[in-house]
Amino acid sequence: MLEKCCLRLAANESFENAESDIEMMTGMKVSHSSQHRLVQRYEFPSVSAEETVDTLSVDGGKVRLRTPLGEPSQWRDYKAVSLHEQVCGAFFQANQELVDWTNSQPLAGVVTCPGDGHDGIWKLIGQIGHNDESRREILDWYHLSENLHKVGGSNSRN
Repeated sequence: MLEKCCLRLAANESFENAESDIEMMTGMKVSHSSQHRLVQRYEFPSVSAEETVDTLSVDGGKVRLRTPLGEPSQWRDYKAVSLHEQVCGAFFQANQELVDWTNSQPLAGVVTCPGDGHDGIWKLIGQIGHNDESRREILDWYHLSENLHKVGGSNSRN
């Protein structure tokens, strides 16, 4: 149970904060470095879609890595894929793993892929499926309306 609590706290906060929270809740001290080693050696079960995937989306973001006090923050990229209404997967600096995992899922003959228009996202989506005809790539509504002016459109048109 202690291991489960350590994993849960480490997932929701920093290893350092997990260390102090475990001690406060259980009276047992598990150092932040032990918390980190526990997470590193844990075998997280692989998840898979149970039904055919007909819609998926990929997006990216940044995570802040903690640095010593006074040093500038470090930011690193991650990507996540949502197999709509089924499962999600997140990959830290592992784009090929994201593509491989997604292609291992039960994909429909044509998969609809809404995206935000970012070149890096379309590049990943372009590697999903068996060929270009197996994807329907769509710019999501928010980003479409945000960029409509670039093609000479008007936001006031119906």
